[in-house]
Amino acid sequence: MVTLAVVGAGSRGTSYARHAVGTGRARVVAVADPLAGRRDRFPGAAPYADWRELAALPRQADAVIIATQDRDHVEPAVRFAELGYDILLEKPMAVSEDDCRAIVAAAERSGAVFAVCHVLRYTPYTRALKALLDEGRIGEVVSVQHLEPVGWWHQAHSYVRGNWRRADESTFMLLAKSCHDLDWLVHLTGKQVTRVSSFGGLHHFRPENRPAGAADRCLDCSVEPGCPYSAKRLYLPLAGDHSWPLSVLTDDVSEAGVLEALRTGPYGRCVYACDNDVVDHQVVNLEFEGGTTASFTMTGFTPALHRQTRIFGTRGSIDGDGDRLTVHDFVTGRSTVVETRPSGDGTARGGHGGGDEALVEAFLTAVATRERAPILSSPAESLHSHLIAWAAERSRLTGETVSLEGTPR
Repeated sequence: MVTLAVVGAGSRGTSYARHAVGTGRARVVAVADPLAGRRDRFPGAAPYADWRELAALPRQADAVIIATQDRDHVEPAVRFAELGYDILLEKPMAVSEDDCRAIVAAAERSGAVFAVCHVLRYTPYTRALKALLDEGRIGEVVSVQHLEPVGWWHQAHSYVRGNWRRADESTFMLLAKSCHDLDWLVHLTGKQVTRVSSFGGLHHFRPENRPAGAADRCLDCSVEPGCPYSAKRLYLPLAGDHSWPLSVLTDDVSEAGVLEALRTGPYGRCVYACDNDVVDHQVVNLEFEGGTTASFTMTGFTPALHRQTRIFGTRGSIDGDGDRLTVHDFVTGRSTVVETRPSGDGTARGGHGGGDEALVEAFLTAVATRERAPILSSPAESLHSHLIAWAAERSRLTGETVSLEGTPR
């Protein structure tokens, strides 16, 4: 039985902890969160309003799940590593390169089992795709096209109205949302990135695009019925549901509670009258060791879909839509479909297509056995994927191609 402490019992921390308890292999013995309602999510666990109270004690658990806000990762990650805890750390690791390096150094000094929540590596879909590539089904990978369809409502929820809307309060969009995908591309190719270029910006969710007659809040707005981003349409049908995304609006998920949250909280604001500044679309071009290339598109202007990928090799190609992989063989001219439909959908609400559960299972196994093999990314690999995001953002802002030569392995 693995004992766990939870630092940050919001949506992600609670989800990981509940997956762990649900395996029957772990129990939560301590929880640190400023909100009493969140501490109460784990009956029997010792409650702390601040993680520093927990960190002031001798080690209370085998491992800690750290899922505070992005800017608040570095202090607890370094301190709990020093205290000898194994660590499951929500992505992104931190919001500065120096802080990411400090976390990696602390994890390596401590010898802890350390896993960043790169959940896409752990899905059945990814495992099937990686196996096809590793066995040479399409020869050498030459280039990749990859799309992250954020979804119009998710963009509005998290990156216009929500916690990740401002780079100065959280971090830039690519690191917050798409370090998943940059890490995934490194995982699939098995190669490090050497050069990056990027373009994008905040195109639509701006005051000048506000419809005539729009109010500051959806509940007061005469044009709300025809707006794709209506908070009433997005949230009221979910009343009574305690899961994400409604869980971040309010602890009172009754219809009256949701209405009050939309009337007074950030999620009821007009998307054209928010203080957001992160991009709503971005493209990233990657060059890997040996000359393999990839193009990555992140856009908020899509339906809620799985990620979509096309991989081009010397003997074949693969088209993937998150549910199935279609393998085209250049020798036979035939196409083969590999079904990998996950148990949940590809969003956080659906457990990232099985990735959340598999990540937690791998972490618990590593903690219990002291074998790190189940963890599919080393601290250095996680650092590399984050450095790609910073390189892309520098390129987007400067218009220059940025080199990543010499990244630690």
